[in-house]
Amino acid sequence: MEKQELHIDFEAAKAAFETYLDEYDRTDDKIHLKIVHTYCVVECAEKIATRMHLGQEDVQLAKIIGLLHDIGRFEQIRRFHSFEPGTMDHAVYGAELLFGPEKMIRRFVKEDTFDKLIETAIAKHSDFRLEGISDAHTLLHARLIRDADKLDNCRVKLEETMETLLDMDEATVGASPISEKVWASCLAGESVLSANRVSGMDYWVSYLALYFDINFPETWQIIRENHYIDRIAARVPYSREDTKEKVAHLVAALHQRMKG
Repeated sequence: MEKQELHIDFEAAKAAFETYLDEYDRTDDKIHLKIVHTYCVVECAEKIATRMHLGQEDVQLAKIIGLLHDIGRFEQIRRFHSFEPGTMDHAVYGAELLFGPEKMIRRFVKEDTFDKLIETAIAKHSDFRLEGISDAHTLLHARLIRDADKLDNCRVKLEETMETLLDMDEATVGASPISEKVWASCLAGESVLSANRVSGMDYWVSYLALYFDINFPETWQIIRENHYIDRIAARVPYSREDTKEKVAHLVAALHQRMKG
């Protein structure tokens, strides 16, 4: 069977995305964070796909998924001024926004060749575990957007103010304990369930634990090159000795995972 080609005009898609963003308050710190994040995820997706030596069609497809992956976040922020999953499943909402009756996706991509792939990758990009995808091409892009999203979150956790991220300062985060369920996930080498996070430190170690769920060695390579794990861990002043020891253990486990 002859492979279908996808012709994506990324600059046109970007212009349409900018028009969409005009509906929101760009001066809001959380809106601004997500705009910057979106374009950085596009860059990360392109970087990972290129290092994987994927063809240009897949590189462009990865970029368009990166551009649209968090489109649901902007409405979540406007309604709730929060990133908390309990307020809205932004990934599912974004997929419904794009592929619902109004077919907003046509503003960004004129062809419908890979609609199902794009919809699935966006809807599942923030799932706790990536499951239920049997098509190999769709699975590739679902994994790729998850890696690109996590890769840029390294930058986000280093550049954004703690108040924007967690509505508290570094010292408050560092003085809080790690909850039992959260630490059990860390010890198991798993991402942390959002519902189990209670303290500021729960959130911070969950940001590190999500790197247990990296799919491609090319992504790990970029994380290693930028020393992201150590830099994220070092950002918070740990005033509790037990927390300091646990974070050191977590960092060591992540370094071991990076080695494969």
